[in-house]
Amino acid sequence: MTAIHRLLVTGGAGFIGSAVVRLLVGKGYEVVNVDKLTYSGNLDSLKEVAGAPNYRFHQADICDADGVSGILRSEQPDVIMHLAAESHVDRSIDGPAAFIETNIVGTFRLLNCALDYWRGLDAERRDLFRFHHISTDEVFGHLPLHQGVFTEDTPYAPSSPYSASKAGADHLVRAWHLTYGLPVVLSNCSNNYGPFHFPEKLIPLTILQALECKPLPVYGKGENVRDWLHVEDHARALELIATSGRIGESYNVGGRSERSNLAVVETICGMLDQKRPLAGGRSYRELIEFVKDRPGHDLRYAIDPSKIERELGWRAEETFESGLAKTIDWYLDNEWWWRPIRESRYGGERLGVTQ
Repeated sequence: MTAIHRLLVTGGAGFIGSAVVRLLVGKGYEVVNVDKLTYSGNLDSLKEVAGAPNYRFHQADICDADGVSGILRSEQPDVIMHLAAESHVDRSIDGPAAFIETNIVGTFRLLNCALDYWRGLDAERRDLFRFHHISTDEVFGHLPLHQGVFTEDTPYAPSSPYSASKAGADHLVRAWHLTYGLPVVLSNCSNNYGPFHFPEKLIPLTILQALECKPLPVYGKGENVRDWLHVEDHARALELIATSGRIGESYNVGGRSERSNLAVVETICGMLDQKRPLAGGRSYRELIEFVKDRPGHDLRYAIDPSKIERELGWRAEETFESGLAKTIDWYLDNEWWWRPIRESRYGGERLGVTQ
């Protein structure tokens, strides 16, 4: 059988998408990046591969069916990796319409384009093709503090407009497989962190607020627990799922690194105390400020990644501590990337407080 060599990545200028693109280009695949370049899309995250002969970029909206169909016809990918999405829970509380439009309607239109494209391939390439939909553990709702984990069979129970929109997209992907035969694979990941992360999320926001000696907001009592996954570990998992996952199956990807939000912030403070000490022996922990909790804030997420470990041989290489130390070092060394964002796109203001 012909080997997979060309992958089309939607949302490839985003945080996780850019990590996937960098990995795939570095491994010699032909990579086609399709991204609308909304507020969090950033081609600077792809500078290291921008001139590579096996990389191409199209600025396009997945809601534009004619545009997407044209790209599929011209680029002829073997695999579509669908990462394009609105992804921040707080923003979904303030403005859910964009999440419904991109995550549900956009996925619907992309699925139809993919189905038409797949049906037009010759038999050998039809057998090779797959549509990989990348989702989140938030579609499963939440867990008690000290009990249970999410598996691939956990029922869906989304709590936020964001997670509900991703759950809807997941259901559409499965329906296009069961109804129309489109060869799909799905994955649901835990909270990612790492380089090139738009600074509205907890870890990059905390790092940059601390470097600017600004308050470090912690929602509620900081007791909400998340499983943390380094984005480069996730990118390796996604390559394996896209190229070797079983058609029709879903795979949960997690780092086996549960931490409360307060513990995450305190760990960042402790590392910064060593890497960028404050004057007078003060600790960054003094900047921690407990703020009003997010509406509908899920208590705990925890993923069981046994299936991908068993079937595809994937393991997270970074511990939370090793990955976080590398992430802090990256932000310390790459102000060129984050400073323009802080000054023009997002300066750390509170989002998602609408009741």
